[in-house]
Amino acid sequence: MKTKPPVFFWIISIIALIWNLMGCAAYLGMQMMPPEALEGMSEAERALMESTPVWVTASFAVAVWFGLLGCILLLLKKSLAHPVFIISVIGIVVQQIWNFFIGDTFEVYGAENAIMPVVVLLIGIYLIIFSKKAKENNWIT
Repeated sequence: MKTKPPVFFWIISIIALIWNLMGCAAYLGMQMMPPEALEGMSEAERALMESTPVWVTASFAVAVWFGLLGCILLLLKKSLAHPVFIISVIGIVVQQIWNFFIGDTFEVYGAENAIMPVVVLLIGIYLIIFSKKAKENNWIT
């Protein structure tokens, strides 16, 4: 039996949608970066961008587009949001394996830039937990 979601469900879902739209914008910005922007980067930044494997870019795409789909499903009160958020977090984890352990990401951009990837992962995990709780409370079916 469906239960009417509380107001905070809608607030969190809308904030999550905006967050994931920003992630999609970041992905599209990276994919559509004009050559002039690449030329404006330092040699180390350009080398990092050019050496990023396709599987990292693909995992970034999975993370942001599945995150966006999960938010849309939440707003439509569909329980499919939960497994979709799990797929999104898998994309985040795969991408961060490159950033933290394989690529020279933090050597190029500095260790302080490790904060945002951790925040992204924590928000992704929170959305998995939130969607599971929404399903358990019959806010989504």
